[in-house]
Amino acid sequence: MDKPQLTWPDRALLAALLHRLPRLQLRQLQLIVSPDTLLRWHRDLLRRRHAKASRPKRPGRPRTVRSVRALVLRLAEENCSWGYRRIHGELTALGIKVAASTVWNILKEHGIDPAPERNHTTWAAFLRSQAHAILAADFFETKTLTGATLYVLAVIEHATRRVRILGATTHPTATWVTQLARNVVMDLQDADTRVKFLIRDRDARYPAAFDAVLQAEGIEVVQTGVRMPRMNAIMERWVRTCRTELLDRTLIWNQAHLLHALREYERYYNQHRPHRTLSNAAPLHPPPEPITEPDRLTHLDIRRRERLGGILHEYQHAA
Repeated sequence: MDKPQLTWPDRALLAALLHRLPRLQLRQLQLIVSPDTLLRWHRDLLRRRHAKASRPKRPGRPRTVRSVRALVLRLAEENCSWGYRRIHGELTALGIKVAASTVWNILKEHGIDPAPERNHTTWAAFLRSQAHAILAADFFETKTLTGATLYVLAVIEHATRRVRILGATTHPTATWVTQLARNVVMDLQDADTRVKFLIRDRDARYPAAFDAVLQAEGIEVVQTGVRMPRMNAIMERWVRTCRTELLDRTLIWNQAHLLHALREYERYYNQHRPHRTLSNAAPLHPPPEPITEPDRLTHLDIRRRERLGGILHEYQHAA
């Protein structure tokens, strides 16, 4: 018979029961291991117990509280130009006492570089911080029943999501596009809207005079990257929404018909359509006060208003 292979838990159990087993069982154990081996296991077990008992319960510096670590990471995420020294100073101002080296270690553990290596503004951070002063523009095209191609130019405000249909034509000449730039500048002045940036793609339909008109009014033109529509995502999303809700469901006869449909959709989009970014409010109308009276909720009288022959629906309370 082969010699049995004993694991360390087996050895520890036999060593712990060394002084508790009757003589008969000790004789049986001798068939498995020798008494010297059993005593050696017993000494090893005691040595391990002593080493564990003498080991300090809290080696080194205690770990930083989880909430403090989360706050350090939050400050670094919300302030990309802050280094560990700046974050440490902010924690001190909040009455949170930690070492500057602790802040450094927390940032390094989570793969966050020191401030000199991450002291740059990302495109997303730029859009969030300047949303109130950003206007986005884009061309899109559609077909009439005769197969003619019509080009539409529209702009949208990032902060309010208000859209403006500037015009539509079969031939977007430089003179026509430049005149639309003058029109949008006058509309912004009439609405007392302050705009600092206009985002557009690198479409060749934009002449140099288009940018010159905007720059003369203090509006900086920011061009997106080549084949990077996500840099103008808000405008691109509106174009897709316009196609889905209007153009894909309408047979366009000619330019006049297209302009009529787009103007109607512009009013619907700005005055009624809810927007998630605006807490489900329309760009030009704040959300109404919620209904709290049980009687009004029990007897709702909602009327439907149709636009463009039923393509667009608006729902309102009966007067």
